[in-house]
Amino acid sequence: MLSVNELAYSIVEEMLDYREEYEEECRVSFHMLDNGAWVVDCGINVAGSISAGILFSEICMANLADVDVRLEHVNDVPVLFVDVRTDCPALACLASQKAGWRIKVGDYFAMGSGPARALALKPKETYEKLEYEDDAEYAIIALESDRLPDERVIDYIARECDVESEDVYALVAPTSSIVGSIQISARIVEVALYRLEKLGFDVKKILSGAGSAPVAPVMGDSIKAMGATNDCLLYGGSVLLYADFEENEMKTLREQKLTSDKSKSYGKPFYDLFKEANYSFYSLDPSLFAPAKLAVWNMKGDCVVSGKLNFEVLLKSFGVG
Repeated sequence: MLSVNELAYSIVEEMLDYREEYEEECRVSFHMLDNGAWVVDCGINVAGSISAGILFSEICMANLADVDVRLEHVNDVPVLFVDVRTDCPALACLASQKAGWRIKVGDYFAMGSGPARALALKPKETYEKLEYEDDAEYAIIALESDRLPDERVIDYIARECDVESEDVYALVAPTSSIVGSIQISARIVEVALYRLEKLGFDVKKILSGAGSAPVAPVMGDSIKAMGATNDCLLYGGSVLLYADFEENEMKTLREQKLTSDKSKSYGKPFYDLFKEANYSFYSLDPSLFAPAKLAVWNMKGDCVVSGKLNFEVLLKSFGVG
């Protein structure tokens, strides 16, 4: 069985072998901690870059997806878009990329994504559904945080993953950074699979996936950045999935709220909705967390299409609408 940590390590190893080149060209910085772990700053004390955002996203998806960017115009406004494609969507998106590990050590907090989750089984039910568990000597983790982790944080991650601290490799980027914006938009296929999983579908039957989403501008306020990056998925993200579903599963799929426009919370920038909910995710309608548009093409010849793009709300979220 594929090891998501070993696959991701192939990218990390090259970055470490050519540290000086990556620091200069990608505007990242490498730090070896006293416990031997490597931490890669992708946007806290450095600017980061588009290239670093692509690398961060591909590592997060265990090198099981291709990520690229392109420039488009939305109502004459130049907007960067991320394109993602994978032939191992369940492993790449849910077993690896999903932000499923809330890491809190002392006053340090980060959302943990990436292959290391498969070693720590965070959350366990995800890996039970996927029938997957990794076995690797090193742990590759992507942290969404505005602070770099110290030795205590890495030691905790190592214990949970059952590896030595010197075998932990952590990439870190805040939401309000170039890398942060890109890596969140690169979650567009993950958002679709997450929605299907929540609706009770067997995501192991999703054979391939491709997605596209706009990239939010960098915002100084972390909560506004969180809102804008979510809006890229909810109002501007499109996904195509190839599935091997039975006829009854496709019939059930047609009856589900697959896309964000089916949510009662739909229609306002995420920041406004979050503020109205007293900054509580649990007060928001769960069906909002879905792509703007989704097409599921079944291998038996039928398809389900749902949703719509809403660039008016998206540009308002960006502060240009």
